[in-house]
Amino acid sequence: MVCGDQVELRRDGDAGVIERLLPRASLLYRSDAFKTKAIAANVTQLGVVIAARPSFSLELVQRCILAAEDQGVASLLILNKADLPETDVARERLLPLTRLGYPLVALSALTDVTPLRPALQGHTTLLIGHSGMGKSTLVNVLFPGANAETAEYSEALDSGRHTTTHARLHRLDATSAVIDSPGLQEFALQHLDEKALAHAFVEFRPFLGECRFRDCKHEVEPGCRIRQAVADGDIAPARLQLFQTLRRLQQNAAQRL
Repeated sequence: MVCGDQVELRRDGDAGVIERLLPRASLLYRSDAFKTKAIAANVTQLGVVIAARPSFSLELVQRCILAAEDQGVASLLILNKADLPETDVARERLLPLTRLGYPLVALSALTDVTPLRPALQGHTTLLIGHSGMGKSTLVNVLFPGANAETAEYSEALDSGRHTTTHARLHRLDATSAVIDSPGLQEFALQHLDEKALAHAFVEFRPFLGECRFRDCKHEVEPGCRIRQAVADGDIAPARLQLFQTLRRLQQNAAQRL
């Protein structure tokens, strides 16, 4: 079982016995060529926590969102530490995602989390992101009794330190919850085959199935509808490059098995 699972319980005196694991509406997980790591179940929203310092990987943010898209889970960009002078640069780096329709909420967890509260209502939101982005601080403000451990990030190393060791669910109200998860340094998507990976890119979807060749790799094949959409300005070139990179990583990993 993973955090967020729902079960049927049978009372046994003062204790409870799990009788059955209920079907999952979603399961967010990451995988490389050798192992799979389940993160949370029955999530309805992914909250990717980002900050200007320490610096973040836009590719890792996108990988998290692609995993959520594969499960039909909405994504929310949470730009923390908005009082930092570099925040405008961080916001600009996120433009490729906000232009696709992914909402962004900017805040400073140390001063005011009010802007985030409406976006959490009615959802089970998984908070995810690099170490040092302020997830634990955010959780402590939302849930004063959580006592999530926090740590200063290293300016010399431009990175944070893991403080959360396992996923934990916190209830906001009867219909809303937040799951805090350990900080990430990588997020592999080996569990997505080529078709699922392409479908996870939301801007690809109107053009999928329209290529001249059914087995089109969207690289050099004539009549590729995805590459034509890039030429027409409907798909950002960097997004196609990311798809091609991830597809090659899948192929390389499969060949090593």
